[in-house]
Formats: sequence, C-alpha cells, structure tokens
Amino acid sequence: MKEKIHLMKGDITQIQVDAIVNAANTSLLDGAGVCGAIHAAAGPELLEECRALGDCATGQAKITKAYRLPAKFVIHAVGPIWRGGAKSEASLLADCYSSVMKLALKHHIKTIAFPAISCGIYGYPIKQASEIAVKEVSHFIAMHPEIESVDFVCFSDDIYQAYEQAMGMLHR
Repeated sequence: MKEKIHLMKGDITQIQVDAIVNAANTSLLDGAGVCGAIHAAAGPELLEECRALGDCATGQAKITKAYRLPAKFVIHAVGPIWRGGAKSEASLLADCYSSVMKLALKHHIKTIAFPAISCGIYGYPIKQASEIAVKEVSHFIAMHPEIESVDFVCFSDDIYQAYEQAMGMLHR
C-alpha cells in the first residue's frame, strides 16, 4: 500500500493523473486558493458544468470533466470549515475523502491527486487534516486494489511536512 501513496510539493493543476481533487466550496463555483487555481487552469467550461451540477454538501463530492487540465476529471470535494473541532469536522473531512474515492471507483479512475482539503481558507489544522487524509485514503486503497496511485500534492513546506509525518505514522 505504501508504494501506492506518494507525496509531492507542487501545483495540482499540472499533475497528470486520471483525476485531480478540487477543494471546493458548497456552490462548486470558482473560489480562492486551490479551487480558484483549478477553475482558472481548466477554463470557463468547468464553471459552466459546475453550475449545472448545483450545490454539494459538506463531506460529499461531485465529478466533472477536467477541460484544459492535464487530468481527465476533476472531483470536487467539499471539506468542512474548522470551527474548533466539536462540530463533526473530523467525520466530515473523513467523509470527504471517502466520497472522492467512491467516485473514483465508480468512474474507473486509477490515479488521483489530492490537495490538502480544508487546510487553506477553511482553517483546518494541517496536522489533524493530514492524518485523516492519509488514514482514509490508505484504508480505501487497501480494500480496493484497482486504485493504482494516490498523490498528495502540497503547495507549501509546512503542509508537505505534516503529510510526511502522517505517512510516517501510518507505516510504522
């Protein structure tokens, strides 16, 4: 399983995989951070398709084409806004990763790249979020060998280090 999960620092809009994950808002419309970068790189057709999909609940995900991105699909995952940890944030974030992975299976996606969902403007503590992400994805791919590769794409050193620690804890 360890060989299926990779960690990298970079721009998720440049990754060549079957699907990249968008840290989306509930409207699925253009936003800030990763969401804004994905929408800008994909082109206006992505916004059009997202509008047609309607809203997406926190902890859930929806899929679109990737348009001008090197990926084939974008899976839009709505993570929770951090409100101190007592508002089911951990279970909603876990649901978010699970929803993405279930959509990947349904659409025969074998390679996928994730950003640090909820760790930008949603304020989720990076250490806790990375542990949830690594645990959920690792568990899912252990049960579903058809998923060939999962990349965690980190946009900063601190996020990279948190994911590196989370992956180290998992593989002890």
